[in-house]
Amino acid sequence: MGVAALLAALAISLPGLHPFKTQPAHGTVLQGVIPYAGASQKLNPSIVYLPPGFSTDRRYPVVYLLHGLPGSPLEYAHGLGLLDWADAQIYAGRLQPFIAIAPSAAQRAAGEWAGIWERYLVDGVVPWVDANLPTVASADGRVLAGLSAGGFGAYDIGLRHPNLFGRIASWGGYFHPLDDGPFKDATRAYVRANDPWLLLQAEVPRLKSDGTRFFLSTGPPHSRWEKPAETMAFGRALRRDGLPVRVLKFKSLVKHWQHESEAGLRWAFASTG
Repeated sequence: MGVAALLAALAISLPGLHPFKTQPAHGTVLQGVIPYAGASQKLNPSIVYLPPGFSTDRRYPVVYLLHGLPGSPLEYAHGLGLLDWADAQIYAGRLQPFIAIAPSAAQRAAGEWAGIWERYLVDGVVPWVDANLPTVASADGRVLAGLSAGGFGAYDIGLRHPNLFGRIASWGGYFHPLDDGPFKDATRAYVRANDPWLLLQAEVPRLKSDGTRFFLSTGPPHSRWEKPAETMAFGRALRRDGLPVRVLKFKSLVKHWQHESEAGLRWAFASTG
């Protein structure tokens, strides 16, 4: 089926996106550039996942998946097999149907989901998704999750925009700005403004009022930045502040990112039926 026929069958129009891969349970994966007028450099293709039985007659929650850096959205479509796994789980009724968006930060070297990439997500990707797809267009319907550097980005961006995302998840991430990307030679004030520890302290009352929920997972260290002890400490801080959090620690190095991301999607979308 050509892209025009496929999108017509789905009753949606997404210019610039094209079918990317076949899903095991007949969900749809599209790839293409999600536009953003404020982009200062060329944007790389993002991934859009639509669940089996997708219909514009209903509204879907959305998970925004931030990839590691360096990396790409293909981590979720290929490397981890996460979208294939989710497709089968939704078809089997174990997960609620959801839309997944994996935007791309156009960085080949080390960097962070901050600065231009925060603005791209918040001012470009989220509004575009809500305008073009049948979403639950509120914090209750949005999950922000990420792997490694994407985990830092999920907590940094999520805590900087507490009214935008109702659930925040880190899979093998870290919780302190690194001296790279937008933080390289940045002012102390800018670095502090992107420090999840400080953001948490400032936003606890609002997070409680909004009912924001949190997920943290970790496994054997995969870099000098990601430290399981920091993940566990951040989980204790969330509990101490009276915020709902689930913390998981995986002992085996074998496929631990796959297990962490699958556990995160179960936490976010487990079927209650």
